[in-house]
Amino acid sequence: MHPMLNTAIKAARRGAAVINRASFDLDRVKVTEKKHNDFVTEVDQAAEQAIIEVLKTAYPDHAILAEESGASANLHDDNDNVWIIDPLDGTTNFIHGFPQYCVSIALQQRGQITQAVVYDPTRNDLFTATKGSGAYLNEKRIRVTKRDKISDALIGTGFPFRETDNIDEYMKMFKIMTQSCAGLRRPGSAALDLAYVAAGRLDGFFEKNLQPWDMAAGSLLITESGGIMGTFEGESDYLYKGDVLAGTPKVFAQMVALLSPFAKK
Repeated sequence: MHPMLNTAIKAARRGAAVINRASFDLDRVKVTEKKHNDFVTEVDQAAEQAIIEVLKTAYPDHAILAEESGASANLHDDNDNVWIIDPLDGTTNFIHGFPQYCVSIALQQRGQITQAVVYDPTRNDLFTATKGSGAYLNEKRIRVTKRDKISDALIGTGFPFRETDNIDEYMKMFKIMTQSCAGLRRPGSAALDLAYVAAGRLDGFFEKNLQPWDMAAGSLLITESGGIMGTFEGESDYLYKGDVLAGTPKVFAQMVALLSPFAKK
């Protein structure tokens, strides 16, 4: 195992320990609404600090881009190593005791994601990938499904929840995809949805207005498991654009054909 991946796993487990302790007494968790329907808890913040402490102890010169604390002071163009962190993806699920959330950690080196960890503490599912070495679930190699028709595919998505989201646009996409695929699911954690595509639990995924920490780790899991990830037009510059499709190669192509009219202009 690559030493940087090993460090990321250690960090993910450290953050998950914070989350697990809090999950036993959710009534005591302090919740703050960042924006309409966009929540943060003291658990998100404590888990993020635990993760960063592990990473910075091992690699003090590396930069950080994290959901709650933002960018570290040394995040700039000439820093070749950036850790992209979502300490608790699926906060709304966590608040309600709905067991669908995860820790997501990725390492970006010279613009490419090279290490990825998505850890689901409720199931003890550890998804990992190192660029060029495949993707794994609990140390067992995973691959995307062999489904080649979207009509047979189970597709994950994320519903709009911000006031700035275009709900009417999403309802048009929802109708198209519901009529085109075997089933549409919205579990509520984009990072975990992407891991599920990589592991063959879903055949595809689409969502608009994501942040880099929502999809950085999942993107490497997808590509290392034989899948494809891109924008609604099928391009590779999705990480900082926010609109993303992922799936088996043929399902991905069919999703692009259906959803490209909704691409950002």
